[in-house]
Amino acid sequence: MPAIGTSWGRYPRAHQNIAPLHWRDANLPPAEGSMLAYGNGRSYGDVCLNDGGTLLHTRGLDRYIEFDAATGILRCESGVLFSEILDFVVSQGWFLPVTPGTRYVTVGGAIANDVHGKNHHGAGTFGEHVKRFELLRSDGQRVECNPEQNVELYTATIGGLGLTGVIVWAEFQLLRIASPWMAQETRRFGNLSEFFALSTDSERDYAYTVAWIDCAASGKAFGRGVFFRANHASAMAATRMPKQRQLSVPVTPPFSLINSLSLRAFNTLYFHRAREGHAIVHYEPYFYPLDAIAEWNRIYGPRGFLQYQCVVPPAASEEAIAELLRAIAASGSGSFLAVLKVFADRAPAGILSFTRAGTTLALDFPNHGATTFALLDRLDDIVAAAGGAVYPAKDARMNGARFRQYFPRWQSMLPHIDPKFSSGFWRRVME
Repeated sequence: MPAIGTSWGRYPRAHQNIAPLHWRDANLPPAEGSMLAYGNGRSYGDVCLNDGGTLLHTRGLDRYIEFDAATGILRCESGVLFSEILDFVVSQGWFLPVTPGTRYVTVGGAIANDVHGKNHHGAGTFGEHVKRFELLRSDGQRVECNPEQNVELYTATIGGLGLTGVIVWAEFQLLRIASPWMAQETRRFGNLSEFFALSTDSERDYAYTVAWIDCAASGKAFGRGVFFRANHASAMAATRMPKQRQLSVPVTPPFSLINSLSLRAFNTLYFHRAREGHAIVHYEPYFYPLDAIAEWNRIYGPRGFLQYQCVVPPAASEEAIAELLRAIAASGSGSFLAVLKVFADRAPAGILSFTRAGTTLALDFPNHGATTFALLDRLDDIVAAAGGAVYPAKDARMNGARFRQYFPRWQSMLPHIDPKFSSGFWRRVME
């Protein structure tokens, strides 16, 4: 079934065949060209695309296999969405151990990109909580991988960008919670030094920390933002409050609605309207604010957008983040949802895992063609000079030299790649 596809960023576009998978005990279907597993397409660039090849669509692998409600160990097929897991386990007192900023990702995609969230300082990445999984290779071989068995393939697959084969099912540990509510505190900060002080002060007592930063601000407002820290609330603390309603962007406008004027107006309003203090909020608006707007990627217009997420090491964090923000503000471009977070110094779960000690900044940029790519090249220069890295799951344009610098263990990955698996991203960085 031929199809033109894009990822969530709607750039780039790829022509590929689609081969749906429905049964975990079935062999892989015949494929034209190279193959790549595809879950729900929530990666931003071309790590989930396979131009000229075949995508093995895994959403049909959507069944639970086993759940122990006493221990919180869940085994399910790889096409199950995080949203479906939450609907199933939260009422039973369990939660995802780690979750990214959208709940519409599949288990297989979460493992392949070793996703992280607001609790990296205490819980690490999703891959750290995966006990085992079954990998189906193109030659029909099925391999169970865990920290004691087929260890090298286990660490190559976690964060391995889908290149080692199809994850058929996975087993992982959930987190015990008392309620679906979050005890959240909101604090404004006036500059980057205040952000780092808040982050350090929060890591001991709060499971989740993250900040929004005004990437368009300059002068005295430079580096300002809003810091959010939270814990899962007790059953006694939670009161009955409404869940978020889902809105929708019904059509793609003919041009991006994100521009320098709308961005500055939104950021100024967001900063000053942020209500400082404590509140009890449902987990959905805390973890997934953009999920409340269906098809929100349409606001960037038909050319789509490019997300940029980087991490810079601790010694260079404040200086490098400031330099990145100055470059973004000077460009007149930027993001209304700019996320700043400090990663802990934890051993990576996978060979190509992105997280490492340092500070991460994530932003969305409307695709204005050459000017946008020139800005991102400038940001690359800053990140590379600081000894940092860019996240493959959100990339659509890094070059091979940069990739090899960001991920110095990349050659350790090569023996474990399935010879028939590839992606647009991998071909780009290997050329």
